[in-house]
Amino acid sequence: MTTPPEVVEPLPRARNVRRAVSERLRSALISGRMVPGKLYSAPQLAEMLGVSATPVREAMLDLVREQMVEVVPNKGFRVRDLDDRELDELVEIRLLLEAPIMAEIAATCSGDIAASVRALEPVSIELEDAARSGDLVRFITLDTEFHSSFLALHGNRTLVNVIREFRGRSRLYGLQKLADAGLLEQTAVEHRDMVRLALARDSNGMAELVRHHIAHIRGEWAAG
Repeated sequence: MTTPPEVVEPLPRARNVRRAVSERLRSALISGRMVPGKLYSAPQLAEMLGVSATPVREAMLDLVREQMVEVVPNKGFRVRDLDDRELDELVEIRLLLEAPIMAEIAATCSGDIAASVRALEPVSIELEDAARSGDLVRFITLDTEFHSSFLALHGNRTLVNVIREFRGRSRLYGLQKLADAGLLEQTAVEHRDMVRLALARDSNGMAELVRHHIAHIRGEWAAG
């Protein structure tokens, strides 16, 4: 088993090695440098990163829990290959869950809920900046924070955890191509629109926008 040297770059010195390793590996996954179906060993990745194998194994096990990679006993880790059927199923479930919940949040957006929604506007602006700069890891991190925080206003913690898992599993390859084409920035702008619609208490508009937003996964995102 061989791993091409361009998969991950050496890490600079960092106080939190595990976090730095996790961010570097996640970047390789999101950008498509770590290829679906290919085997990667912790020692080989550790050598590329210039760290010991332990933080690499820990970071990869975190990705296993997110169902982004899977363990291959006695060999290493394999990046999961999400087929069309599984992606369609995840998109369908997210449409069934997120659109009505976000619409309900918009319908009840007043008082403390409205204040929490306003607090998400800076996150939406940061998302647009990450999209413009092509910082895919930062984009995914902010995107997860935005949607998790928004959905948490419904008050169902289990729902938030379930959707976070589905979002991780529907993480798409080739995001770099979308960033290069400017499509990622178009998607990022929709987050600020969600804030606007919620504050306007436009539940129908919110449901329509969320359906459109999730459809990106099966449209231009998957095509990327």
